[in-house]
Amino acid sequence: MEPVANSTTIKTYQKRLGWRNWGGLLLCLSLICLFLLSLKIGTYKISWPLLAETLGGKSSDPLLTHVIHQIRLPRALAALVAGAALGCSGAAMQNVLRNPLASPFTLGVSQGAACGAAFAIIVLGAGLPSAASLIPTYLAPYIIVLAAFSGALLTVAVLTMLAFFRDISPESMILAGVALSAFFGAVTMLLQYFATDIEVAGTVFWTFGDLSKARWRDLFLMLALLVPALLYLWRQGWSFNALLWGDETAASLGVRVGVLRLTTLIISALLAAITIAFLGIIGFVGLIAPHLMRPLVGQDYRYLIPYSALAGAVLLLAADLLARSVMAPTVLPVGILTSFAGAPLFLYLLARRQKGQQ
Repeated sequence: MEPVANSTTIKTYQKRLGWRNWGGLLLCLSLICLFLLSLKIGTYKISWPLLAETLGGKSSDPLLTHVIHQIRLPRALAALVAGAALGCSGAAMQNVLRNPLASPFTLGVSQGAACGAAFAIIVLGAGLPSAASLIPTYLAPYIIVLAAFSGALLTVAVLTMLAFFRDISPESMILAGVALSAFFGAVTMLLQYFATDIEVAGTVFWTFGDLSKARWRDLFLMLALLVPALLYLWRQGWSFNALLWGDETAASLGVRVGVLRLTTLIISALLAAITIAFLGIIGFVGLIAPHLMRPLVGQDYRYLIPYSALAGAVLLLAADLLARSVMAPTVLPVGILTSFAGAPLFLYLLARRQKGQQ
């Protein structure tokens, strides 16, 4: 009977591996198709042959070249990079915090980063013209990034202290995230209350999750942070799998649980902060992407981390296409659509989790 059982197990594993590989291929094809559609679709009509000529550097139309290379290509790349960053950071947070509802947005990390960026814009004048600011124009984006990261890191520090020193439950962690979101929201409103009209307008516009803000220098910085962070999280796949069995089991297998958890939270906060600092608040992508991939890859984080990154990029590209099409020629901020999609999923996951505990 044992050889039969082993043969059945092997076939089941091979079947699941096949579905996983096909799913990954489908994700990659979807990413390519959505990326090309993002370059083609817009107020300025472009045919496929003209798009191919422009991407190949053979177009003689300066307006067409400008639209593709300075507007649509940075926007599409921003959706790809930001979606991947939020997707993999959400998957990592859900593991180290042992909470399927965890993500940079639901835990208040996004709001902390937004508060830090608002501080840089209003107090430090990083979002003002150079004549009205003490900060040189070329340094302003990096000051905002540093302030956003500081706000995100402060949120992570509070959550980490609650998790380790008070040993609060996963459900209480979400409530702590709600409280931190409210606190940072209040601080942001306080800053805006004493700000000038221009500063308030700047912070309000900045908080919209809008991919049109992306510039080439921003993309290079975001990509420079995403690649090593994604590689680190992917290489920790076995350690994340060990954490699923509990801290004691993971420690017995040689995992430095405290170091892994703290490092992962810092990296996740950095990915969220850099995205928010350049593009504004884009909610729920880090929550949706891992949950979409779990039916395909299960809880194996060697696959869940990269697949969540791919899913996050696909989600954000699709949301951006919808934002540009649903009320054309008016372009909606993509953060509005991701929040519309993420809020019902969050409520569903919360209701299902409560039902499972009864």
